[in-house]
Amino acid sequence: MNTNRRFVLAGSAAALALAALRPAFAQGKARKIVVGQSVPLTGAADQIGTTYSAGAKVFFDAFNARKNNPGYSFDLKQMDDGYVPAKAAANAKKLLDDGADILFGFVGTGSSHAAAEVAAKEGAIFFAPFAASDELRDASHAHVFHVRPSMADEAFKMVRHCATLGQTRIAVLAEDDAMGKAGLAAVNQALAEQKLPPLVGSAVVPVNSDKVDAAVAALFKLQPHAIIQVSLFNTTAAFIRKMRKAGYAGAFMNFSVVGIDPLFATLGKDIGGVVMSQVVPSPRNSTTPIVKEYLAAIDNTDQTASYESLEGYIAAKTLAEAVRRAGKGFDKASLQKAMGTMNDYDVGGFRINLRAGVRDSVRAIDLVTITPDGKIVR
Repeated sequence: MNTNRRFVLAGSAAALALAALRPAFAQGKARKIVVGQSVPLTGAADQIGTTYSAGAKVFFDAFNARKNNPGYSFDLKQMDDGYVPAKAAANAKKLLDDGADILFGFVGTGSSHAAAEVAAKEGAIFFAPFAASDELRDASHAHVFHVRPSMADEAFKMVRHCATLGQTRIAVLAEDDAMGKAGLAAVNQALAEQKLPPLVGSAVVPVNSDKVDAAVAALFKLQPHAIIQVSLFNTTAAFIRKMRKAGYAGAFMNFSVVGIDPLFATLGKDIGGVVMSQVVPSPRNSTTPIVKEYLAAIDNTDQTASYESLEGYIAAKTLAEAVRRAGKGFDKASLQKAMGTMNDYDVGGFRINLRAGVRDSVRAIDLVTITPDGKIVR
């Protein structure tokens, strides 16, 4: 997947000018805001795409069912892209052509880049991608708004944790796609920022595959203290099992994009000791207001609480708050302006910064492990 896309849009003024080219939001008493989303409902990251999009749908459905409706509703249009960037781009174009007012919640680094380029050309807002390289956080991409922190933030937290434990020999396992390249770059940046030794090595493997033997052989020889993985759950599980079988006793750390629940389902009891970065609160901690609200919302559905579903719910609620702040009679320009001011939004015991740069030290990122019996430990 191509991570080095350069976009037409440059700066807020250009973003607003392009936005003016697209049709204004429909006006009237029963205003309907069409939200276009493309996610992998099939393919390599289907479990992540399915749960993330389901969490968003739960929020929008609950919002539309409220008795005190503010005079508008959300119409969520969802499409399957199979985790293929070209398909995500085609879906983005179709969604906009069919009347979508905003592109929301695309999944995958390559898919997010491809769709963000379409949004830039069409003068549309691109909101809350699940996994995107830090390139999309550059100020020139004024049409892109992130609910989750950057990969650099996650890498910084994991590298600092390793340093605290004296784990200075770090290696990276990365999938051969945009996400893997972005994660590898983020780890290298984090090491440089913290003045730690460079990576002892890295290995690249196919996307969401069990073809990891060459990577196992290469990284096992290096005997790193810790291996940071930028990979989906199938690759991650296969690599961990084969490294442990080879006798490796070091630590495994993972970016949140791995999908904590799919990884547990794949690894089972072998997940013990594996560390994962998380960018939203635990979906099982009902003492956090947003989690309590989310659990109540999914109570009458067939959904099971998960990090990915909760993130989708939070992303949808954040979008609704931006619409509220934009005020009655808003258009794309005023909505984009409202989003640009949301750098400390409390979504319910959890703070959102839509305009975070690559370094957002205020953001709370948890490092968690799962016990063999499925208990999450911070």
